[in-house]
Amino acid sequence: MGVLETAERERRGLWLGLLGVVIFAMTLPMTRLAVGDIQDPQLPPFFVTAGRAAGAGVLSLLWLLAQRAAWPKREQLAALGISAVGTVLGFPLFLALALRQAPAMHAAVVTGVLPLATAVMAALWLRQRPSFGFWLCASMGCGLVVAFALREGGGITVADLLLLGAVLSAAVGYVAGAHLAAQMGAERVICWVLVLSLPLTLPASLLSWPAEPARASAWLGFGYVTLFSMWLGFFAWYRGLTWGGAVRVSQVQLLQPFLALLFAVPVLGEPLEAATVGFSLAVMATVLVGRRMPIAS
Repeated sequence: MGVLETAERERRGLWLGLLGVVIFAMTLPMTRLAVGDIQDPQLPPFFVTAGRAAGAGVLSLLWLLAQRAAWPKREQLAALGISAVGTVLGFPLFLALALRQAPAMHAAVVTGVLPLATAVMAALWLRQRPSFGFWLCASMGCGLVVAFALREGGGITVADLLLLGAVLSAAVGYVAGAHLAAQMGAERVICWVLVLSLPLTLPASLLSWPAEPARASAWLGFGYVTLFSMWLGFFAWYRGLTWGGAVRVSQVQLLQPFLALLFAVPVLGEPLEAATVGFSLAVMATVLVGRRMPIAS
């Protein structure tokens, strides 16, 4: 592959990563819409976690059958399992439990440390070597996110700890999936992760089926996190990580908390302050500068 073709592939990878981030940014307000809060609970967090994975797993099974996809190799099963634990179980469950206690905007700023966690995991797993300048930009971006969280939030709560658990789960799951995407294709990775999880998620979703009725908006939120957050978003995200490089593309996630803040306004009616726009522009600047920093494979 020539230099120009490589550059074009990396550029497309960045745009696909951005598309995935936009889809994932809607996950926070849509999950909050699905589970409700302590004063007005809707769908149970355990049902939302298992049900979204089971629904996406059925769609994945149909897609794999239509593609006549080959079974994963034995040596790929471990990474598929790690990805499943991170993206199918850990992240959705921790997030749903946290959003019962915290607003979507609070969750958005706390989970803003996800890009740094993903970059660290990618550097360790994929043996990539980001430059000092890249780490400096990433750290500055995450520092801005943390400063915003401290400004808005207050002390550390149980919800914050649950959100950090979601961050660590997602970072590990993302990198495991990106590692396999180069071998299997991005679409097959998430589909096999979801299909192999079906023996657990399908019975769990039936056992945790809500006993009380929920609003139509809660089911709408559940439908979004099932179709987009749990399935289609990963098609774009894993392909972006593969083409653009996991460490570099992961920094686009710095925009995710602020996109989630913006989406929370029309979806949940949460107020948006002018300071959020300022932090968003500052984070975008670190992403743009970080893109130009060298990364060694």
